[in-house]
Amino acid sequence: MTASKGEHRSQSQVDPLAGLRAPDDPPWDVYLTGTVFLDIIFTGLDSAPVRGTETWARGMGSSPGGIANMATALARLGLRTSLAAAFGDDHYGEYCWDTLEQGEGIDLSPSRTVPGWHSPVTVSMAYEGERTMVSHGHEPPPEEPAPDCPPRARAAVAALAPGQHAPWIAQAARNRTRIFADVGWDDTGRWDLAGLADLSHCEAFLPNAEEAMRYTGAACPRAAAHALTEHVPVAVVTLGAEGAYAVDGRTGETAEVPAIAVEAMDPTGAGDVFVAGFVAGTLADWPLADRLAFAGLTAALSVQEFGGSLSAPGWTEIAAWWRRVQSYDDQDPAALRRYAFLERMIPEAARPWPLRRAVPTIGFGRSA
Repeated sequence: MTASKGEHRSQSQVDPLAGLRAPDDPPWDVYLTGTVFLDIIFTGLDSAPVRGTETWARGMGSSPGGIANMATALARLGLRTSLAAAFGDDHYGEYCWDTLEQGEGIDLSPSRTVPGWHSPVTVSMAYEGERTMVSHGHEPPPEEPAPDCPPRARAAVAALAPGQHAPWIAQAARNRTRIFADVGWDDTGRWDLAGLADLSHCEAFLPNAEEAMRYTGAACPRAAAHALTEHVPVAVVTLGAEGAYAVDGRTGETAEVPAIAVEAMDPTGAGDVFVAGFVAGTLADWPLADRLAFAGLTAALSVQEFGGSLSAPGWTEIAAWWRRVQSYDDQDPAALRRYAFLERMIPEAARPWPLRRAVPTIGFGRSA
């Protein structure tokens, strides 16, 4: 069974920014740029594949991955999302373009198709709550579609890398775009914040606990978050199974929200979904604790499905979760109050829980 075009757009009838929109607003809520992969995900593996044997998976799905994980997560939360990326002119590239533009309603006007370039591919195998990935790709096009003058947007999400400078970030910041940044592992081992040249243009920085402590030299993640506010206004440190901690250095406000206990199927893309949830809550002008709780919730919902963009929840899934947890007689009242802000946002009608998305495949994409 495949997801019909426009299905996910129709699911997201909630506009978290409805009360804030004005005629002179930027045309886009969030701008992104990066590399789109075709993700092929195998699930239903009882253990890691063993060398010299053939392993059969009980499930498989395919979807756009890489930066598409973040773009899809944002779009399903009701944010008007624009993506600049290079796409191969092979079938994989066509599939990814069609899925993002027609299926998710993402603006691809800053993107381009590169003749003769093969789409990058990642095969992900999910088992025992973890994942193993194998990727393949040719050298990227000489000019990645990251324009020096990006489109006007309320916000942008940037992936910072040590020693690398992206001119579009400073340009976007000058145009009053609010920059949210994450970061990957520093393979150089230097862990020097000065090497993250574009951090000075960012409003929020969202590393994980290990990254935050290495960059600051702090002994614990919470101390690291406070130290980071000397370099960026808002620091959000994810704590894995413990949840997340955030500090707003401008006001001194702090927030800590525990993780939601779920049965994790596949963690692929959960970090992207967390960032998307925090961006949505920030643009909607929610309190810091609500933003953090919402980001954690969306990430928790995503790990219960497999795949990156496949697993990103929309408001239908959020509503179904909220109605379900309210039905438990032994539910902790304090925990319910933590998420009571959802009441004013979620749709009246919600699908039954648990919700399992249709799994699109390349072979059936055109006939859906």
